[in-house]
Amino acid sequence: MNIDAIKTAYRRYARVYDVVFGPIFHPGRKTIISALDCHPGDAILEVGVGTGLSLPLYPDDVKVTGIDISTEMLNKARRRVDREELTHVEAVLEMDAEQMQFRDNGFDKVVAMYVVSVVPDPVQLVREMARVCKPEGDIFIANHFRSTNPLLRSVENLLAPLSKLAGFRPDFDLDDFLQKTGLEVVEIRSVNLFGYWKVLRCRNVG
Repeated sequence: MNIDAIKTAYRRYARVYDVVFGPIFHPGRKTIISALDCHPGDAILEVGVGTGLSLPLYPDDVKVTGIDISTEMLNKARRRVDREELTHVEAVLEMDAEQMQFRDNGFDKVVAMYVVSVVPDPVQLVREMARVCKPEGDIFIANHFRSTNPLLRSVENLLAPLSKLAGFRPDFDLDDFLQKTGLEVVEIRSVNLFGYWKVLRCRNVG
């Protein structure tokens, strides 16, 4: 995976993303936002905001910033913010999540929906998420991880060489990810179709 491959893949997806992936991933979005336990004035960063499908789900009294690497996806997100008058959205920015242009400890909560298996370096992504999140703040991750089912796992392994074309890693392993990132996981929930995706709630220990 590299930035150019990611941009190319999501340039293709941008026009159909909401129709094809919106309904499938919606339960995971709702699960994360309901679990955020938001308080008025909370500053929330959503990494990999895409077309902004999750933005209308946040409470009106928080301050949401979304970032993404795809210009085409962000254009749709900005139109959504304007069309639905989402006043709680402070900014939607084009930015590399592995090199964020934010100060340390600037957000109460940081969310990454369906993005950790997309970026070139998931460990660096988590490092940046922890840097910009306040100490003891919440980090939420929704993503597909390699199945424990032998049949599904073999299919994922077969699809792995197509990662650049697909725009994500089908064989992304949860245990390996947690070991390398050192995330302190508080809770794991299964979400979406057949529980094939996971939501991780993590405490930011810095």
